[in-house]
Amino acid sequence: MSDEGGIGVLVLAGTPIGQAGDAPARLAAELAGADVVAAEDTRRLRRLTADLGVTISGRVVSYFEGNESARTPSLVEALLAGQRVVLVTDAGMPSVSDPGYRLVAAAVEQGVRVTAVPGPSAVLTALAVSGLPVDRFCFEGFLPRKAGERARRLTALAAEERTLVFFEAPHRTEAALAAMAQAWGDDRPAAVCRELTKTHEEVRRGGLRELAEWAAGGVRGEVTIVVAGAPGGPTVANDPESLRSAVAHMEEAGVSRKDAIVEVARAAGVPKREVYNLVHSS
Repeated sequence: MSDEGGIGVLVLAGTPIGQAGDAPARLAAELAGADVVAAEDTRRLRRLTADLGVTISGRVVSYFEGNESARTPSLVEALLAGQRVVLVTDAGMPSVSDPGYRLVAAAVEQGVRVTAVPGPSAVLTALAVSGLPVDRFCFEGFLPRKAGERARRLTALAAEERTLVFFEAPHRTEAALAAMAQAWGDDRPAAVCRELTKTHEEVRRGGLRELAEWAAGGVRGEVTIVVAGAPGGPTVANDPESLRSAVAHMEEAGVSRKDAIVEVARAAGVPKREVYNLVHSS
């Protein structure tokens, strides 16, 4: 409970990504003992506490993307008044593609202690079951929704040699995989992990084009995509036809010619002027 006369503590509490039984014992204790529980979805919180057999005695407030900025100051006030604030999101660790970063940053700025209850993570779970290299990886969160911005991001990642992990909405999974295949090659190994730890858990492995064709049949549930990193060296061939084609693909996706030339030159490891000349001489 509250630390009378002193500064409180912010607890980032990881919650199950599927089965309630995966929750650590400490999660129940933190929820029961909190002065304030800030939840991304209070209805999901009620379901979780029912599954855990926990009764929350403190104040429960909503804390989601739409009210993060407005609610953060009042939560910092509670912390400065000595209260213990527990932050939970719908699944996984707060602030990892979920609400939380603003509150953590504001708490740290005020000298508030920030700690965490480690819990299940869709990023690490998908990485572990993907069958792809796990020694070095990077998490890219959600890709941009607009085709042009997505193509620009993927081209910028073309030379990334670490395994890449993405979150994606089920209805955008096919488009994301198709864009990856176009940017990185049809045969780049990948895995689509959906409904991790849940009853209908499924992991599909294969080349990006193959997975895009599978996703065309419809995808349901929470989706995490894991993609093998680029092989060493440039990932866009530097022959004239490949360079022109790469720029054309980006332009078709809505990227300006200027930006496409810059990104393709970087990915191919050639001077920007060389790509410019090739494109404008065709």
